[in-house]
Amino acid sequence: MTFRSSYGRSQAAGAEGLARDLTPPPADHDRLHTPATNKLHELERVQRELVLESCRQYFAQRPAGRFVAGETYIPVTGKVLDADDLVHLVDASLDLWLTAGRYASELEQRLAGYFGLKHASLTNSGSSANLLAFSALTSPKLNVRRIAPGSEVLTVAAGFPTTVAPIIQNHCVPVFVDVDLATANVDASRLAAAVTPKTRAIVLAHTLGNPFDLAAVTEIAKAHKLYLIEDCCDALGATFDGRKVGTFGDVATLSFYPAHQITMGEGGAVLTNRVSTNKLINSFRDWGRDCWCDPGKDNTCGQRFDWKLGDLPRGYDHKYTYSHVGYNLKVTDMQAAVGLSQLAKVDTFVARRRENFAAYREAFVAERLDEHFLLPQATPGSDPSWFGFLVTIRDGSPLERLDAVRYLEEHRIGTRQLFAGNLTRQPALKSVEHRVAGSLASTDKIMNDSFWIGVWPGIGAAERAYVIETFRRMVSELTR
Repeated sequence: MTFRSSYGRSQAAGAEGLARDLTPPPADHDRLHTPATNKLHELERVQRELVLESCRQYFAQRPAGRFVAGETYIPVTGKVLDADDLVHLVDASLDLWLTAGRYASELEQRLAGYFGLKHASLTNSGSSANLLAFSALTSPKLNVRRIAPGSEVLTVAAGFPTTVAPIIQNHCVPVFVDVDLATANVDASRLAAAVTPKTRAIVLAHTLGNPFDLAAVTEIAKAHKLYLIEDCCDALGATFDGRKVGTFGDVATLSFYPAHQITMGEGGAVLTNRVSTNKLINSFRDWGRDCWCDPGKDNTCGQRFDWKLGDLPRGYDHKYTYSHVGYNLKVTDMQAAVGLSQLAKVDTFVARRRENFAAYREAFVAERLDEHFLLPQATPGSDPSWFGFLVTIRDGSPLERLDAVRYLEEHRIGTRQLFAGNLTRQPALKSVEHRVAGSLASTDKIMNDSFWIGVWPGIGAAERAYVIETFRRMVSELTR
């Protein structure tokens, strides 16, 4: 098996090969098993295997790229795909089931198992996962425990907009707390002071794969009876106190966009350990319906025409009864197939991210680049699944961020700022009700002076060496 970076360079990997049960798609499960149909099934199996073997051969013949320092662009993120991913994708396509099916069901089970949780619900993006996670907790079915319109929700402004957007979209008020510069995560010491009688929840992301202080945050959530939503979109595989992030809160979210630890192109998931919460998540995901049947299934509840809900007549079809104003945020089985293949490699991907991060940090110190840059630090007690290597220009350094990122980009090294920087200064928030709890001085420092470079698995030793040498030359030239 090989990994492929975005420019096609092969790297050895030690994962096992694909072993898939070629069961027929759900629509075929009820076929009669006569000698004629059995023969047809065997012919289909053989034909399918020929197609899949062709896919393996096609991938093996793809030309390998070569990294050329100063010419080959080093992106901040990228997807790492192999022959197994292609085979899974085509296998799902051959089913012609298209919507969520056997692969989606298996991926949900595997994801839940990976986290040691009871439920994982797939959706079409990490942003949708955040929307579903928050919306589920606003359900009237939760009675006095629901997050009602007008409720305050604690979060940070130094992050991605769709961590916060669901708060606003559900007519609640985001309350922004400052962050700690060393970890770029919430300053937990400021969190408790931001709580008011209106506060109902805490919604936080593990910034760039670095867990926030889950011991402190969960203690505050429990003390004030607040919901905790963990946005793990950048942090799949990270741990805190030896336990996977995503298992501490009431609900957690994942993203499978190509930039993340694993990908299915577009996709995400919502995690929870509660049966009741999972039903609410799936209701909002699946049009808001009260029915919880899987696609292609009917009467899972055993009383499809026996319900009396709302002002509908008794026996109104449960499949068309809606308990929430929901969405359609489902995935296709082709996406799920790729996600299932990728999940088998997640530990290898995370290990490479950690390796790249550690190598950068060691080299930055060795080259005395830390005299100009604050370097990222893991939250005490955590083992991050690094999404990027964030650097912040020190006060007093003659470096200017704009000059630095332009220099790096001109030398074919990709950079990104910490997403929205300070959300309260974004045009989208100007007309939105929100509250700031205390100063956002560190958030503003990040907005003005921070940027990050990639640590994704497609980056190897040659790329790292070029990046470090370019940083060294940049500092020398821009600080003369």
